[in-house]
Amino acid sequence: MHPPAFRITVAALAAGQLVCWAALYYGFTSFVLPMQRSLGWSKPALMGAFTLGLAVWGAASYAVGAAIDRGHGRAVLTLGSALAGAGFWLWSAATTLPGLYAAWALLGAAMAMTLYEPAFNLLTRRFPEHYRQGITALTLLGGFASTLSFPAVAWLLAALDWRDALRVIGSVLLLGVTPLHAWALHGAPAQLVRTHAGDDGADDATLHEALRERAFWLLVLTFTLYSFAAAALWAHMMPVFAARGLGETAALGVVVWFGPAQVAGRFAYLLFGRWVGTRALGLAVLAGLPLSLAIFALGQGPAAWLLFALLFGLANGLVTIVRGSLVPEYFGRSHVGRISGTMNVVALLARAAAPLATAWLLLAVPGYREVLLVLAGLGVVAVLAFAAARPPRG
Repeated sequence: MHPPAFRITVAALAAGQLVCWAALYYGFTSFVLPMQRSLGWSKPALMGAFTLGLAVWGAASYAVGAAIDRGHGRAVLTLGSALAGAGFWLWSAATTLPGLYAAWALLGAAMAMTLYEPAFNLLTRRFPEHYRQGITALTLLGGFASTLSFPAVAWLLAALDWRDALRVIGSVLLLGVTPLHAWALHGAPAQLVRTHAGDDGADDATLHEALRERAFWLLVLTFTLYSFAAAALWAHMMPVFAARGLGETAALGVVVWFGPAQVAGRFAYLLFGRWVGTRALGLAVLAGLPLSLAIFALGQGPAAWLLFALLFGLANGLVTIVRGSLVPEYFGRSHVGRISGTMNVVALLARAAAPLATAWLLLAVPGYREVLLVLAGLGVVAVLAFAAARPPRG
């Protein structure tokens, strides 16, 4: 049986990304308050579970990238979505903190095997002449993940208790996404095809060569700081809104704009991206994070909330394209899985520390306003690091 064509593969992977991101990454914050009311655990204790999951995601990134480089992309994404479903069922049964943390260790492995980077790396290897279009198209549908997650989880929690809501999500992952990945990625993976005749990959950097480049470490710093700030905000999103005096309905009226803003930015890039270099795009996108956080911290009223949502959504949507395109542009495609996986380890470990670190920071500052301003400062440093990261390859 022949492998599916490029467009079919991208469409199937995009649907999987939509559900996996909505469930694994965006869903956690909606369960914090119901779990706190039900179990009586502190917010730092609950955030520690998400932190552990993000840490496992980071620790597993290199191994996942190496497996994809060896041609095991189908097994990685299929097994990852199955582990995600099992993790949600395990989470639903948690009655102790060790049980909750065990579930999130499993979910962290699932995140490493499913969320964006594995799909980006797989597309780069299977379709080397079209990987930029593939990454952009993949993220278009995936950009609706936050828009899907918050209302869907709110609806589930209104109809069911939080444990049954988790079981429903786990079943969707097991019975929907897992077979979709298995089908979309069947057939022998295509060999890495060179875009230009005579391009045998001799100029592509190995992981060891990339580690010796100043640009590699500046990009690590850039996406580490960005990941920390964004993850801190996502994990604390609903508590931040509550602290600012917005009820759940009003907060949902703001967060539903994240997805459309992400998709609008990605669609604009799909149409006009050929005229915009990755570095220029990256500088503009990265600047959107500290600006949006400052507006969220200092602004008041619906207009400020909407502006925050649009800026943050645009930045969060386009940064995935910037990150996915930079590694092959800077270091070549031959070792894209290993290089991007290694780059992600530090960034994802920082992302892992963000929810818990932010919970502890709240004990040292007056409130969420000051936390948001600290995160905005980190975003400014990320912009400066990116500006200094020049391509090492001529």
